[in-house]
Amino acid sequence: MAFNGNDTDIGLPPNGSYLYRFVAPPDERTRTWPLVESPWNVAAVLATYLLMVRFGPKWAARYKPMQLRVPLFLHSLAMALLNAHIFLELFTASRALGYSYACQPCRVSYSPHEMRITAALWWFFISKVFEFADTAFFILRHKWRQLTFLHVYHHSSMFFLTWAAARWMPSGSTFLPGMINSFIHIIMYGYYAASSLGPRIQRFLWWKRYLTGLQLVQFGYGFIWGAQALIRKCEVSYWALITASVYMLPFLYLFGKFYRNSYGPKAGSKKAM
Repeated sequence: MAFNGNDTDIGLPPNGSYLYRFVAPPDERTRTWPLVESPWNVAAVLATYLLMVRFGPKWAARYKPMQLRVPLFLHSLAMALLNAHIFLELFTASRALGYSYACQPCRVSYSPHEMRITAALWWFFISKVFEFADTAFFILRHKWRQLTFLHVYHHSSMFFLTWAAARWMPSGSTFLPGMINSFIHIIMYGYYAASSLGPRIQRFLWWKRYLTGLQLVQFGYGFIWGAQALIRKCEVSYWALITASVYMLPFLYLFGKFYRNSYGPKAGSKKAM
């Protein structure tokens, strides 16, 4: 993709920024990028994923569970490296532009640092496609208990929301949730890579509960950030802020329930029996 090095904002309305809505024209920078240009692409990928969730376990149950240690390790390592790239691009480019962590309007600019953020947020969206492999591994390994509503809802909804961000708001305040989420995914996929190496390594992975706790902090912070942006009347799409804030609530509940069931007092008493 060839980027224009122009530092000026392009095509801005009189107030200097876009207040995007889903009926508005897509961002000119990403409009033709792979998987972004048509909602039918997103619908087809998402439908394929949900069909895999629905019928994959019935097909896999006919065969013995697979170990897949090498594919698991390679996929997890690749995902950790991809998320590290996304995090570093978002962090360094946003710092170079002096982005605000409280409120940063989305401006259509082709400056080099803005295009770094735009490209990183596109890769952030594409990474959600690669994350569908997590579900495929669960199915092939017969890990039925891990194929939960939380898992499927998280993967499918994040895929749609990151597509919407890449299509309409591929810069501005969108950088912050992308940067935080990619940082957590570096740790998460690092854990998965180490876990796939077998029992000798798994005994050192006692810190899994803190990873879940970190995810809870992420969702809590996301809700608080969206709320403060709304209160301050941040120059970002009202509907995007509402969606971002409300979206965090079911995750706070579902991940909180998972944490309580996995690491709470009742979980400890069950392990002791």
